[in-house]
Amino acid sequence: MELTARKKQILKVVTERYIDAAEPVGSKFIAQAMGGAVSSATIRNELADLTELGYLEQPHTSAGRVPSPKGYRLYVNELMERRSVSDQEAAQINEALGGKMRELDSVIAQAGQMVSSLVSYPAYAAAVGKSSVTVRRYDLLPVDQESFIAVVMTDDSRVRSQLLRSQLPVGAEQLSALANLLNTHFTGAGGAEMGEKLMGLTGQLPPEMFMPLSAAIEYASAVIDQSGRNQVFAAGQTQLLRQPEFQDPIRADGLMSLLTDQRAELPVLDADTPMQILIGPENVNEALKDASVVVASYDIGDNMRGLIGVVGPTRMDYAAVAARLSYFAESLSKMFGKGNQLPPKEDDKS
Repeated sequence: MELTARKKQILKVVTERYIDAAEPVGSKFIAQAMGGAVSSATIRNELADLTELGYLEQPHTSAGRVPSPKGYRLYVNELMERRSVSDQEAAQINEALGGKMRELDSVIAQAGQMVSSLVSYPAYAAAVGKSSVTVRRYDLLPVDQESFIAVVMTDDSRVRSQLLRSQLPVGAEQLSALANLLNTHFTGAGGAEMGEKLMGLTGQLPPEMFMPLSAAIEYASAVIDQSGRNQVFAAGQTQLLRQPEFQDPIRADGLMSLLTDQRAELPVLDADTPMQILIGPENVNEALKDASVVVASYDIGDNMRGLIGVVGPTRMDYAAVAARLSYFAESLSKMFGKGNQLPPKEDDKS
């Protein structure tokens, strides 16, 4: 059933008032918001119709109305005014991204923290899309004669390092030679291929060279295996407890556990979807049935994309969150693709 213009206007008033105040909205407020053009009796009839149609809910018999997930969906799709970020918000985002974050994991982790501070809701971030990861570069740094630090950079710009031990003494010159060997023959290959190449060197290198080489390859294989898994960073989980809906610890427990311990189960986007808003039961995960998620993607390059998501109550300010998240995602795409060049504000685009 297609709603009349008046019903849509009332739904819009109820939704935006509930977003602001977190309290059920009554007919008296709606009448004032509509400038007295519609009588309270007519508004009460329209509220009853919207409730019967499933767009509004009545928490208590004598209370006002609140939007249902169906009502929020209509609001987001048709009634919500699209916003662009303000000059102050754009400056805040540009300043936050102004530093040169070279390592991919650092960018992802910091992105989640930045978005959470911008929207005052929990946020999460991840990189997805690249299924095959290889090593781009090795560095071996001496510590003492029986230990060294292996530094591994993968082709998705992740950098890992670990202290490794050698059963036989190994000097700085030997480590330099091994680093050259690794960068010449063990880059651009997966773990299995590196293992085969290492076995081919058995007997060709003295033990004091082969053993640290084997340790470095074993570590690089572990790095590749870990990099191939999507790592999700979450930030601002405690922001959730500031929302009236989640001040009850029992109600907040499942969502807090999801954000803290089961982050890999948070929603992701299809490859061709720049942004998506999931409201209440539209989320697959049971812990999100009383929450909403706004998630956006950005281009990292090298067949990879990043995801930034915001988790909050179904009462979240969708227009503000979507505007900030969209600008932030576009900023990250520009930063990865054009050397930290940040996008103009919406009003400045030609």
